Amino acid sequence: MKVACIGMGWWSDVLADAIKRSGKLTIASCYSRSSEKRDKFAAKYGCRASPSYEAVLNDRSVEAIINTTPNATHLETTRAAAAAGKHVFLDKPIANTIADARAISAACREAKVVLALGYQRRRESHFRWIKQRIEQFGKLVNAEANISRDRLGQIDLSSWRYTAEGMPGGVMLQIGIHYTDVLEYLMGPVKAVSGQLVRLVLPGDNPDVASLVLEHDNGALSTLNASYASASEHYLMNIYGKEASAYYDLHQGLRFLKRGSKTSTPVPSEKNDTIVEELEEFARAVRGDREPEMDGERSTASLAVILAGIRSAKEGRRVEVKEILA
Repeated sequence: MKVACIGMGWWSDVLADAIKRSGKLTIASCYSRSSEKRDKFAAKYGCRASPSYEAVLNDRSVEAIINTTPNATHLETTRAAAAAGKHVFLDKPIANTIADARAISAACREAKVVLALGYQRRRESHFRWIKQRIEQFGKLVNAEANISRDRLGQIDLSSWRYTAEGMPGGVMLQIGIHYTDVLEYLMGPVKAVSGQLVRLVLPGDNPDVASLVLEHDNGALSTLNASYASASEHYLMNIYGKEASAYYDLHQGLRFLKRGSKTSTPVPSEKNDTIVEELEEFARAVRGDREPEMDGERSTASLAVILAGIRSAKEGRRVEVKEILA
């Protein structure tokens, strides 16, 4: 499947590298408002540097758009792609607002083009292992998660990714959303959120540390901490059920414990290429072979959880997700 990449940043290269590893997609062209960026990308990946986005959309050989533009431009760029009959793979979050998210979904639905969102963390082999065995956990009661990275000295304050306008909610919207998604994937939908956001270490106007308490529809509670101000990269996801529990962290891998056992058992889980998997799923969806796991509607609901946390932190109260979606 021939695709065009738009929005030349570090994540566009991550996706382009995955396309090369896959071999089931081909980068035909690219576009960025920066001629320097698009020329550099074109040279690196052996594609055409298009002079305009309109040229990309008018190219009949291009079937789909790989969109890594800033959040605030997702609606404009995706709506134009849909109008041109191009399918869209869009990096998460779907947008910064529910109104934009719904408009994006509607544009793709009305144009009958596939919209898929990049939520690669849920695809990691350890989380798939848990999901496949979730009935063994009995009643799910609690979960705790942490997604942390060190961005000290790496922040570019000219980048939209690190401004309150470009990435409202800071670290929670940028990376925390991956683990709210995993928590919903494993524990079920979230109905309400209580949150706190602070800026402790990094320059700028955006939170670098955030904590959420999530209330799931099934009554379970989970917590998520996200940080750009920690000493190193770390990921943690512990799932607690009445009959069994699973413990995952970046350094020790996955462990599993059943009721009555005194020690947990290590679970071998090979690292899988999650980004290749989501791009190949997108290509199959374009061919009509399946539906995207994360489509516009599911990604809008995912965004609403984060926005509920942001509103909770701002107003100092528990916020129901349905309030954000109203």
